[in-house]
Amino acid sequence: MTVPIFHCTLRLRSYILLVSLLLLSCQQNNEGQRAAELQSTTPSWYANAVIYNLNVGSFKDSDGDGRGDFKGLTSSLSYLSDLGITAIWLAPFQPSPDQDDGYDITDYFGIDKRLGTKEDFQTFMKAAKARQIHVLMDIVINHTSVEHPWFKSARADTSGKYHQWYVWASQKPKDFDQGMVFPGVQTETWTFDEPTGKFYFHRFYDFQPDLNYQNQEVRLMARDVLRYWLKQGVDGFRLDAVPFVIDKPETGAKDPEHMFEILDELTAEIRKVNPEAILLGEANVAAEENTDYFGKDATRLQMMFNFYANQYLFYALAKGDPTAYGKALEEFRDKPSKGQWVHFLRNHDEIDLDRLEKKQRELVYQRFGPEASMQLYDRGIRRRLAPMLVKPELIKVAYSVLFSAPGAQMIRYGEEIGMGDDLALRERLSVRTPMQWNESTSGGFSSSKETYRPVIAYGGYGYQKINVVRQFKDPQSLLEFVKSMIHLRRQHPEIGLGNWKIHPSSQLFILEYQYQDKRLLTVHNFSAESRTFEPASDLSKDRLRPLLSGNDGKTIPAYGFQWFNINSGS
Repeated sequence: MTVPIFHCTLRLRSYILLVSLLLLSCQQNNEGQRAAELQSTTPSWYANAVIYNLNVGSFKDSDGDGRGDFKGLTSSLSYLSDLGITAIWLAPFQPSPDQDDGYDITDYFGIDKRLGTKEDFQTFMKAAKARQIHVLMDIVINHTSVEHPWFKSARADTSGKYHQWYVWASQKPKDFDQGMVFPGVQTETWTFDEPTGKFYFHRFYDFQPDLNYQNQEVRLMARDVLRYWLKQGVDGFRLDAVPFVIDKPETGAKDPEHMFEILDELTAEIRKVNPEAILLGEANVAAEENTDYFGKDATRLQMMFNFYANQYLFYALAKGDPTAYGKALEEFRDKPSKGQWVHFLRNHDEIDLDRLEKKQRELVYQRFGPEASMQLYDRGIRRRLAPMLVKPELIKVAYSVLFSAPGAQMIRYGEEIGMGDDLALRERLSVRTPMQWNESTSGGFSSSKETYRPVIAYGGYGYQKINVVRQFKDPQSLLEFVKSMIHLRRQHPEIGLGNWKIHPSSQLFILEYQYQDKRLLTVHNFSAESRTFEPASDLSKDRLRPLLSGNDGKTIPAYGFQWFNINSGS
């Protein structure tokens, strides 16, 4: 029987179509596999982040009421984008009685009306994202304000559920005067409560009762809070006082047991909403504890501040010898591949020197905070960077060390222009004065002469001399220098992603990075005398290309530095 031609043609076409579909399926599978492989090897956005920390209330006032707000912050985003930062860390902006600068919260799901509305916040978020700036928010879930409705309910009904949300004791614990966050200011961590006849636990001030994370409902609440703000568009959280979220107070104030599984739960929750969201932990812990806080492959915290390196950096600068700083970096070298250190010079708190030996701490005090009014909590210094270091060359070498430190970097608002401190303000408020924008009323922070916290208006650090506009016009200003260092840092992903090693040197701090085909060498002189730079034997000088003007790299001046690209070749 003869088969018609068109039937053969139809079968052939069907066969070709089937083969084509199979090939397309294979291609799609391969592309999907390649995409998955690419995603697994593509660095996370935070690996090379440059984070800018600010208080909304201290940054820019838009309506003349003397307090900064989200509208003012939104109007300042062009400045931050030009500076080169890649992420903003917002200090607490939720409703608060403001007894602790916003860290005493009365509503985790709201926005302090003095700072703006929910619509103002959303406008800010859209504007930040349009500039490709990530947004992190401070999340203070270890304690609430005594004015929070939960604590009021806990006092009113000792048999109700909210009473179990806090930590109580019928008798004053024997270690009631230990484990305080603010020694010298606090006298106890257990305070008697008249309405209940019990003692409540508080690591911080007595108006900040600690939440009870042994209670499952409290853990669920914390996850709800994080999920809510992720849905508002934030990219992650700076988790305040991490060790005090996860400790068990009844196991001892000084060395309590920790519930690290809480961090696993929080990270698992945020990844349901945004797989790229992060937890940046404030955890000033010893090197052997870092693994517990990061978790396996950063399943707990994705980023941690390197307080240890920060303390030894100030000691090294005070001594004029980088050895101790290099050792500190080595001690904190280990981290998960998906975890990242955050290095900084100054933050919103005191410079905590508690992990230094007594003689080391005394040297830092002597050099950078010799007066009692400059010191705080028997462990730290409550000054901004510029009045501490004073010398422009010392400030610049500190910034160069910062931006070449292995990890991500963070700077505090106003540090880029060298703002001063107001030691007349209590405790840590000395470094939380309003931003100084120009020479107009209240330094351009507000059109009002009455601001919620005084603008520095006197001496060498007054807003008439230290402000953004004045430094923007001066190519030799600190602002222009910091901007150039941020842009240089962003050109070198090897700092956040690469392998690093410290070259032996008795006089200079020499750090080398390698990542893929990129190699970088940075050299810093911590001393007041010039030093000769001799490269390692495998690095002939013709392979080193200086990246900064000012010196040829052969002689590093007092408090000088140089960055080099390492060219390939023998």
